[in-house]
Amino acid sequence: MNANQIKAVYFVGIGGIGMSAIARYFLHRGLVVGGYDRVPTELTKHLTEEGAQIHYEENIGLIPIECLDPDTCLVVYTPAIPSEHSELQYFQRNGFELQKRAQVLGTLTLALKGLCVAGTHGKTTTSSMAAHLLHQSHVDCNAFLGGITKNYGTNYILSEKSPYVVIEADEFDRSFHWLRPWATVITATDADHLDIYGTEEAYLESFRHYTSLITPGGYLILHTGLKMQPDTQEGVTTYTYSRDEGDFHAENIRIGNGEIRFDLVSPLGNIRDINLGVPVSVNIENGIAAMALAQLAGATKDEIRQGMESFSGVDRRFDFHVRTPEMVYLSDYAHHPEEIRRSIESVKQLYEGRRIKAIFQPHLYTRTRDFYQEFADALSQLDDVAIVDIYPARELPIPGITSQIIYDRLRPGIRKELIHKEQIPEVVRRGGFDVLITLGAGDIDDYAGQIAEMLKK
Repeated sequence: MNANQIKAVYFVGIGGIGMSAIARYFLHRGLVVGGYDRVPTELTKHLTEEGAQIHYEENIGLIPIECLDPDTCLVVYTPAIPSEHSELQYFQRNGFELQKRAQVLGTLTLALKGLCVAGTHGKTTTSSMAAHLLHQSHVDCNAFLGGITKNYGTNYILSEKSPYVVIEADEFDRSFHWLRPWATVITATDADHLDIYGTEEAYLESFRHYTSLITPGGYLILHTGLKMQPDTQEGVTTYTYSRDEGDFHAENIRIGNGEIRFDLVSPLGNIRDINLGVPVSVNIENGIAAMALAQLAGATKDEIRQGMESFSGVDRRFDFHVRTPEMVYLSDYAHHPEEIRRSIESVKQLYEGRRIKAIFQPHLYTRTRDFYQEFADALSQLDDVAIVDIYPARELPIPGITSQIIYDRLRPGIRKELIHKEQIPEVVRRGGFDVLITLGAGDIDDYAGQIAEMLKK
């Protein structure tokens, strides 16, 4: 099916953060958009308001009539949807063209210059920063992001004129192998998704293959010290970056009075006195990678400096809900041990000497099984930790794998408790902290509003 034949697009799993961005793209193009998801959310509410036809039970009779013609309807699905899903099976049986979300994004990278951000962590913030830098510059961009940007209140940016598209390149289910980047950042390759890859070696090989997909004449921006070896085509330029070393790095870092300022050292031209709009230390590295992409795409020094200062962040990524002299509450999507370690380090640096408490909800039984000791080590940087039951997402329980195995390995002497998520408000009500951070990629963020109201009172 070529692009001109498509009159309707149906999404199986439309409410996902990545799927909803693509749905918005097709809505903007004036196509009929329908979809299924398990439960209504803020995202599906907004999509419905924008014209999408969405239902919440597996029922072929609820599919919009325009989405029932295999000659004119493209079906997009997410790997998180089980293969026995009745609607998915209907489309498979009846000759519809089915594409994974990543395939659709891959098609866009053939038509536009893809600026992609891959890596175990930092993808969403880095890609959102890059999209903001370009969108507010003369270059502009399209963008498909893995989070809701605070600057725009959406996970999708459209440009009628820009040749660039910013994409968060997801390694889950090898999705990023559908992309053909013009330039890509790789932030980290700490092993993850071992339920898919099996071994760390297979995980690293997946990133190695991803680098071979960069188009000739393109760019690879690689974090220093990664285990994987790139396999780029001839004509691809490789740069390195990190906070303190590499082709792109920071110097003259100043942290204080709620601000972080630094100078960017870059082979494309140094930029002095950058002021981070979201002043947490982990964003120094994220910002360096985003600025590298923006420079390659042609944004000016002044545009980049202005964009870094005006960047407001991403929902659930070091997201401040309460920030007063007496009390601070923030939530963070961190769900890998290295992400949690970095997040806690940033909080401790910002609020040195304050009483900090973390409430952590592990995400997935397999990830807990594979990294329970690393989770315990990361959380043990703090003196006060509560651990919630595992959020299963797409998985069934694994015998013997519960939050208890993390709890039992926290360092001796730490203040710790094992709770059900319904007990979160009571834990907050008891207090005993000046700074609270909730961590996890599950539904712990559903409590963010309630926690904020409690702490404001």
